[in-house]
Amino acid sequence: MLVFLLYSNLEDIWTASECNRCVSLRHHSLTNDTLYFMETLNQSLSCFEKYQKQGNHSELCTECKATYRGLNELYSRMEKNHTLCIDIEDSMNMTRILWSKDFNCSFPRAETVPVIAVSSFMLFLPIIFYLSSFLHSEQKKRKLIHRE
Repeated sequence: MLVFLLYSNLEDIWTASECNRCVSLRHHSLTNDTLYFMETLNQSLSCFEKYQKQGNHSELCTECKATYRGLNELYSRMEKNHTLCIDIEDSMNMTRILWSKDFNCSFPRAETVPVIAVSSFMLFLPIIFYLSSFLHSEQKKRKLIHRE
């Protein structure tokens, strides 16, 4: 019974971790997607190591930006294609922590301009409303005064 329970728990961990997405059971090896991700991850980490030794994190951010962005895009594609397993997710989480927290690097967000435009419009909307309301009410008062 102990062996069955142990096997059952390991099978549950395997299933919950989506390991079948990264390991080809027929060939007893990693899938091509997983191998390509690991290669791209190693390129990014090598770049981090190279510039981390120099101690200049701003240079690291500029020089490693392309490899990190490529890794990030690959991860997003794999997420959409449902080819991620827990090992890839963990690797990407650790890489993102290195990039953002340890090296203090970031990407400018593309959504910034539309958010600022909509926010500005919403901010000025009450001002426009009250100004037009005031001007409209002044004209009605003038018309009422002139008629008498």
